[in-house]
Amino acid sequence: MRLLLDNNLSPRLAEVLSKAGGDAVHVATLGLRAAPDTVVMPTAPDDDRVLVSADTDVGALLAATRASRPAVVLVHRVVGRRVEALAALLLANLPDVDEDSRAGSVAVIGDDSLRVRRLPSADSRLFRYAQTPRKW
Repeated sequence: MRLLLDNNLSPRLAEVLSKAGGDAVHVATLGLRAAPDTVVMPTAPDDDRVLVSADTDVGALLAATRASRPAVVLVHRVVGRRVEALAALLLANLPDVDEDSRAGSVAVIGDDSLRVRRLPSADSRLFRYAQTPRKW
C-alpha cells in the first residue's frame, strides 16, 4: 500500500515506514507542508496513495462531498506517541484494510478499535465493519 502522510504526522514516520518495507512519503517532501486538506487530499489519488492522517476533518470532508477518493486511514491518539509505536500500529493493521482502501474507504485505527467505511457515504457514522486492531 502506497501512503501519503498528512501534515499532522511526523515526517520521520515516513522514514520509519519506508525502512520497514513500506512505500510512504510525507506531504512536506512534496512541498505541501502548509497546504490545506482541500489541496492535500487530491494529491493522494493522483499518485495512487492512501492518505494517512490524524485529522478527523478529512473524513468529514469526504462525507460532505460524497467523494470516493482518496482512501484515508485515520489514526487516533497520536499526540505523545512515539513514531516507532505509531509505525508498528499502522504496519500491523494496514493489511486488514488494503482491499477496502483500493475500493475507496475511510479506515479509523485506534488503540481499541478498527473501523472501515466504504466511500462514498454521506453519513460518517456508517461503517462496514468494526474489529479490535492488531496490537503492535
